[in-house]
Amino acid sequence: MAEKKYNVAVVGATGLVGRTMLSIMEEYNLPVKKVYALASSRSVGARIPFKDSELIVSELETFDFSLAEIGLFSPGAPVSAIYAPQAADAGCVVIDNTSQFRYEDDIPLVVTEVNPHAIGDYKNQRIIANPNCSTIQMLVALNQFTMRLVLSALMCALIRLYQEPEKMRLRSLRNKQLIL
Repeated sequence: MAEKKYNVAVVGATGLVGRTMLSIMEEYNLPVKKVYALASSRSVGARIPFKDSELIVSELETFDFSLAEIGLFSPGAPVSAIYAPQAADAGCVVIDNTSQFRYEDDIPLVVTEVNPHAIGDYKNQRIIANPNCSTIQMLVALNQFTMRLVLSALMCALIRLYQEPEKMRLRSLRNKQLIL
């Protein structure tokens, strides 16, 4: 029996997270039939390497989400607020990587290594949310402890850089690593 392949829309494809999503899809050879790289009008026509070819970036605002079965969203919360519900209404299952839907009661907040059973709740809105990256890592590690121990409290601090755009922050951190 042939493996099912999916049409996938990557929203925010030109950003750091969007490009990482594409890289992971390629690295793990995920079963994709067609990938739509979507971004704002500023990026339309840009080319993004994917597998043995390139994806040409299309405009998010005019995209027909009925063409995609899965939407991977990481364009920022305000953009997800507009386009994730539109995608879901068109039949696309949205996996949103922004903060937009994390506190919605009828949208599952999923860390697959911790609560994979919650994915089934996507049927309420056809949207799946996930916590921020630091929380995911912490929960995956803590999940192993909570299987054996009872935690009564957890205190943590997260320090993030907000002064520079994401690519400049990463370049700066890489340069500092080279100096060390």
